[in-house]
Amino acid sequence: MNLEVVFLARHGETEWNRLGRRQGQLDSPLTADGLRVSRDVVRALAGLGIDGVFTSPLGRAVATARSCAEALGRPVVVVDELAEVHHGAMAGLTAAEIEQAFPGEMDRRAADRYEWRFPGGESYADADRRAAVALGRVAAAGGRRPLIVSHEMIGRMLLRNLIGADRATALTSRHPHGVIYRVDVASRTVEELPIDQR
Repeated sequence: MNLEVVFLARHGETEWNRLGRRQGQLDSPLTADGLRVSRDVVRALAGLGIDGVFTSPLGRAVATARSCAEALGRPVVVVDELAEVHHGAMAGLTAAEIEQAFPGEMDRRAADRYEWRFPGGESYADADRRAAVALGRVAAAGGRRPLIVSHEMIGRMLLRNLIGADRATALTSRHPHGVIYRVDVASRTVEELPIDQR
């Protein structure tokens, strides 16, 4: 892999994030805070030598990536494999609605988060394989310092692939809105970049 440094950003907050609805590969618009955070991310990325902007195909990530790409003077490249984990029949539901429709399923998930699959959707294991393909596509584009805009769950698997984290460690990682991770690929280290939220 010819990547030196990878910048990982999560899309801005959406209406469904605020309501506690699982999005998966469904979409909802960015909130006013989500749009503001996208602008904050742009300022944090200035001067870091980013040579490519890659995004999930989902609208919330594309909107965030476009803000960044315009400021950086780079085109947006959509990579289908960067889409969020497919939530299947649970997409669009709140935790209470999931428990009502699928009693006890979240407990089964907790017993094996990596292999457990959303009904009609994907598992983290599936996303892990997609993350490897996505990073291969990003690397094949020729850049060495790309920005990748995606989602929290697939982001865990991107980090796992970039730094060689074990499954358990990867599954406990968090990626809040408005946080950029700078991943040094050679040293397999991760640094959180400060964001000036004005």
